[in-house]
Amino acid sequence: MGIETTPAVEESTEPPIGPYTEPRYQETPERRSVPSYDLNEKPVTTPVSHPRALVSRSADTDQHASGSPNERAKDRLKDAHFLEPGDIADLIQTHLQNGLSSTEADARLQRDGPNAVREVESVSIWGILLRQVSNSLTIVLLITMSLSFGIDDYIEGGVITAVILLNIVVGFAQDYKAEKQILSLHRLSAPICKVIRDGRVTSVKAESLVVGDIVRLAVGDIVPADLRLFDGMNISTDEALLTGESLPVLKTPLATLTAADIPIGDRTNMAYSGSSTTQGRATGIVVAIGMSTEVGKIAQLLQDQDATASDKSPLVRTLYRIKSFFGNILGLVGTPLQVKLSKFALLLFVLAIILAIIVFSVNLWDVQGEVLIYGICVAVAVIPESLIAVLTITMAVGTKAMARGNVIVRKLQCLEAVGGVTNICSDKTGTLTQGKMIARSAWIPGAGTLTVRQTTDPYDPTSGVVQLDEIDWESGYPIEENPALHTFLSALALCNLSVVQRENEVWTAVGEPTEIALHVLAMRFGFVKSAVINRQDLELHTEYPFDSAIKKMTVVYSNPEGTCHEVYTKGAPEAVIPSLAVSEDEKQSIQWPQKDSVFSASPRKAPPIDKPDMVSPRKAAETDLLFGGLVGLYDPPRIETAAAVRKCQMAGVAVHMLTGDHIKTATAIAFEVGILDRAAEPSKSSKLVMAADEFDRLTDPEIDTIEDLPLVIARCSPTTKVRMVEAMHRRQAFCVMTGDGVNDSPALKRADVGIAMGKNGSDVAKEAADMVLTDDNFSSIVKAVEEGRRLFDNIQKFLMHLLISNIAQVILLLIALAFKDAGGDSVFPLSPLEILWANLITSSFLAVGLGLEEAQPNIMYRPPHDLRIGVFTRELITDKMIYGTFMGSLCLVSFVCVIYAAGTGTSDLGDGCNQGYNPSCDIVFRARATTYATLTFLLLVTAWEVKHFSWSLFNMDPVGYPRKRSVFSTIWRNRFLFWAVMAGFVIAFPVIYLPVVNQLVFKHHAITWEWGIVLGCTVTYLACVESWKAVKRAYGIGSGKHAPMTLEAAETRAGLSTLTPLSMSANASVEMSANASVEMK
Repeated sequence: MGIETTPAVEESTEPPIGPYTEPRYQETPERRSVPSYDLNEKPVTTPVSHPRALVSRSADTDQHASGSPNERAKDRLKDAHFLEPGDIADLIQTHLQNGLSSTEADARLQRDGPNAVREVESVSIWGILLRQVSNSLTIVLLITMSLSFGIDDYIEGGVITAVILLNIVVGFAQDYKAEKQILSLHRLSAPICKVIRDGRVTSVKAESLVVGDIVRLAVGDIVPADLRLFDGMNISTDEALLTGESLPVLKTPLATLTAADIPIGDRTNMAYSGSSTTQGRATGIVVAIGMSTEVGKIAQLLQDQDATASDKSPLVRTLYRIKSFFGNILGLVGTPLQVKLSKFALLLFVLAIILAIIVFSVNLWDVQGEVLIYGICVAVAVIPESLIAVLTITMAVGTKAMARGNVIVRKLQCLEAVGGVTNICSDKTGTLTQGKMIARSAWIPGAGTLTVRQTTDPYDPTSGVVQLDEIDWESGYPIEENPALHTFLSALALCNLSVVQRENEVWTAVGEPTEIALHVLAMRFGFVKSAVINRQDLELHTEYPFDSAIKKMTVVYSNPEGTCHEVYTKGAPEAVIPSLAVSEDEKQSIQWPQKDSVFSASPRKAPPIDKPDMVSPRKAAETDLLFGGLVGLYDPPRIETAAAVRKCQMAGVAVHMLTGDHIKTATAIAFEVGILDRAAEPSKSSKLVMAADEFDRLTDPEIDTIEDLPLVIARCSPTTKVRMVEAMHRRQAFCVMTGDGVNDSPALKRADVGIAMGKNGSDVAKEAADMVLTDDNFSSIVKAVEEGRRLFDNIQKFLMHLLISNIAQVILLLIALAFKDAGGDSVFPLSPLEILWANLITSSFLAVGLGLEEAQPNIMYRPPHDLRIGVFTRELITDKMIYGTFMGSLCLVSFVCVIYAAGTGTSDLGDGCNQGYNPSCDIVFRARATTYATLTFLLLVTAWEVKHFSWSLFNMDPVGYPRKRSVFSTIWRNRFLFWAVMAGFVIAFPVIYLPVVNQLVFKHHAITWEWGIVLGCTVTYLACVESWKAVKRAYGIGSGKHAPMTLEAAETRAGLSTLTPLSMSANASVEMSANASVEMK
């Protein structure tokens, strides 16, 4: 792709060579005007002859000069675009020519404060650390640790302490990287600006500006505050990061708009804080500073919800903090997964207490050493100690996977959320489209219709296919035989200020996007500006830059003798057609199917036009022109956008376009990328497209009554996007907002997942977002959604695995309460360290392996999962209970088999075997080793079984291997999980046979013939699980009711045509689109 750079100096901002100057203000009785003055003249030190035309009263003499504008004045300043400059000067007591006095400016600065945007407080390290500790699961572990140390069980207490520290360290490291949000709105403020005070031009810090200051803007300046322009020349500003407008906005300082309710992007007599001046120069009056500017209003929307209580009484603030603190601990705030896991931890806490009560009651409340140990053992069994660490590690791995897909995750908690999105709200410019202009087609009288297709690089004149009346240009069409085409291309090249060149195998361009597009079109035929000038032996005589007032540009070239001039003009059709040397009927006949287009007039031969008796050289030059042709321009969609939108639709995700562009341009692009369906009825499509002002006029109840929210909203403001997000939330939708500009930031913050553009996005948008796209490509969002779904599935898998183990252990320990030793104490079939080893070492690596599972083949063919239900679906709860019962029962069987086969049953359980080994504990220690080995083997098999909740372990890819066994492919595909299972088998033997360690730490002995019991239980467990899966498939239970979905089935469910393949190329996407265009400004 090409690289667009910004020129250091914009040539078109200079006045034309010659004596002509446009009249810029017409005094009329109905309208107060402001006489213009030369922006380069010396500072004004005396009043003008008609001060009343400039200001109603002097700021220094008015009795209210030192007072701040009243509330009525502030309300009126909100509609500054609707007011005359003189009226504004009256309102805020200033002078349009002399500005404020220094004394008055200082007084207003003291009263109103600096021109700055308040920043959100940064997150403290202690706050992040407290967040790691203040969750229910960690609290349960802390209580268990305290009890272990309380009964002098230092080994178990030390292990639990290590678990807690591991969870805290892993979580802190990830959150510290993700939570460091520092709003950068202050970077958008110009540090220095030129202002008129005391009748003199001076440079001041932007933060010292006050309402009523008169500010001058030049090329490259950042607008320091919201300004009502009242004088200027060829001024245009880049408001893309504020309004989403793809092109610089040409301003009309002398115009007063006729309606107050006009979108920000259409207020052409205003310049807004944070935008940059791309060409021209202007003078404006400050009407808003700091938080009152449009950028400030956005910053206010971005403030954290905690700020809602900042202005309340101390009591209210204290109650608010208490509510927030306990809300974080109890799981009342956070993403769906955070809320579910926190509530689940609370449930485990309550369950642990109930189980401890059961243990104590069975032992007749004789709470002594062994009884406490057994209670702790049950508490340890019910808690998935490695859950926090495994979840954090899995999410960290997910962030790396997304980074490889050009998605940077700033907040880990959004990983599980993005997989369940139901709606994506996307900006158009630079997100769905390339943010660059392309000349798509042209109509040339005498030559025909020129079309350009399959363009992949807007700056590359060799990219794409060029046709002239269905004849390929590459086939060798003799251009010399077509003078109309020759003169048309000459006009495009010569009436152009852009530079397009190839550097280091990359095409780069400098200049305005529209001029670059026209220059590239000419270069496709070999018409480079410098080459044309040399070939035709021309030299530039005069240049009249593009002016927003007249919407055209003209250049005059002369021959070496200076005896003849060639005039080239380009501009908007309505501006150039009246200057053609044709009849009115012929002018009316010049039609173009695209309303928004660029007009190019052909050259004309003329005698010298700079004679003194001429009224205006420019007026003379732009008279009696010949019709050259029309060019249609548009901002092309990205190559991958159409396929990405289609994939979202097949995945049950609706794509909405919320843009600052005009409604016709937005609609055309929406059809082109597939957001709007061409096959749908026109009446239905029209209901899915709305202008922002129309949407904003609707109340929330009226919006809620709309059957389908609009898929396209044009001329969007920040509040429009926020209202759209809130409307989706009221419909229980889970939405993603994508964007790159300041105008997107509030909605990025309010959305469930905010995704900002990394290359062309503003710092504000990046800081407000949860994710950042490094390639600014909409298709990367699809990868993020797919990765989110994969991550959600994998979280369910390792949750299932961990909880099956916990349920099995609890069942085993509760039933084993019936086994009493000689002292009347219950004998636990698994020691606390055996349980911790199984939960932390064996299960943890298996859980991490499950977290690394690849996405299922049909993961993007199914609708989004319901985030309100979360990961704890009915199927997961049912399966974990059934599998846990299978596992716990078989572990109990292995324990019972040993104590009956090696001894005399429950009467031969020794005495004090819970605290350590003595000669009477030999059978119990062998039974424990057998139970531990059985639990370990069953956990290893379960890791493969839960790869899918209903497909058989022997064929987990029924699409790729229909009616075949693919067990080896299933277990080998995930190498980490495979080796984790193998390591689990290997490590089980030293745990059982290592001398001293097995007896002292794990409280069991080596086994021999008992391995037969272990293998028998493993085979039985495998048969039980496979039988349950077969029942689910046969009777349509849970995921068993969904047959593997094919591409055709997914397209049919989404209502899409199967004629267009999913892997839609950019060329096909472009060809099926309507001719979209944008207006040259």
